[in-house]
Amino acid sequence: MKSKLLFALSAFALLAGLTLFLPCRAPAGGLPPASGYSVLAPIRHGNLTVFPVVASHSFDTKDFLTLDEGLRSGQVIVTESGSVQPLMRRRLIPPGPQVNQLVLVNNSNRPLILLAGEIVTGGKQDRVIGKDRIISPESDPVDLSVFCVEPGRWVGTSDRFGVKGAVGGLIQAPMAAPNVRAKAMADKDQQQVWSEVGKTRIAMAEAVPAPAAPGVRGTSSYAGVMGNQEVKQRIDSVAEPIQRNYQSLIRQLREQNAVGVVVAVNGRIVWADIFASTDLLEKYWPKLVQSYAAEAFLTHGTSGEVEVRRAQEFINHLDGRHETVDSEPGLYRHTEIAGDGFRAFELTSLLPKTGFDLHVAKMAE
Repeated sequence: MKSKLLFALSAFALLAGLTLFLPCRAPAGGLPPASGYSVLAPIRHGNLTVFPVVASHSFDTKDFLTLDEGLRSGQVIVTESGSVQPLMRRRLIPPGPQVNQLVLVNNSNRPLILLAGEIVTGGKQDRVIGKDRIISPESDPVDLSVFCVEPGRWVGTSDRFGVKGAVGGLIQAPMAAPNVRAKAMADKDQQQVWSEVGKTRIAMAEAVPAPAAPGVRGTSSYAGVMGNQEVKQRIDSVAEPIQRNYQSLIRQLREQNAVGVVVAVNGRIVWADIFASTDLLEKYWPKLVQSYAAEAFLTHGTSGEVEVRRAQEFINHLDGRHETVDSEPGLYRHTEIAGDGFRAFELTSLLPKTGFDLHVAKMAE
């Protein structure tokens, strides 16, 4: 069986023009990975490099609902504060829309995962979720900490928020690129989020052909910029080769617990996203790779190579100088770790029969 798998992977590598290897349980140097994660040989396209990550153990996450699944089914409702009164079960929500506040109701019988960086469009302004969290099944209206990613509008386009854009054949909430995610997750500053959105809009307008540039400059919406046809084509040209090759790899390495990626742009490691299971990774992967491709497209410079050893070191080291913990007993714990040159964020499920990390994000500073 092992020889057949090795042969299949070798054939795939030749076809894809990549060098892929079966995961070993120890990184270069022979030492076991302290984190329980092992990094594989990279997939590269242009200045974007993605290192697949496999885990020593995978968890059962089938009972969890993603934001995309909830919005598509109508079981999850996101709206401006003050617009949710008919849905209230027990407690009141302060009236009136707020820039940094939305209200969510989970009407499903499954716990809902929210990831920092997911964008919901509509209402008076598009918003980006500020931190990972879990929403309980059949929840009361929940105040969400969000940041505006559309500074030029404060006029309602719809009562409820939804998703915008098709990714992999499905309508999904866009995922902000790491440069915007970082401002929301680490800096937690609305002005810095707006500043990063503005820089993105200018950079995209400069990168696309002149006829398309006015359409990019003419919107203040981050999702609108990323949904511009010319911009989308440019990002897809980077994302699609990576997505196809890694999607195939996920299927081949399902038994090896493929759970995440380490991401490098221009030879510099910038980010890592790791999940509790291959199933969760597969659900988030299409929009994650789009966000990484957007970061690569926006980042000028010469392409460089990063060694597997450096990627392994990046995910091995999660101990920092300071930790900030926010939790809802019996539901989740969110831990922010500040270390030398990095920030890490761990979302741990505290629901019955869980107690594991659903998502770990790490950014280089």
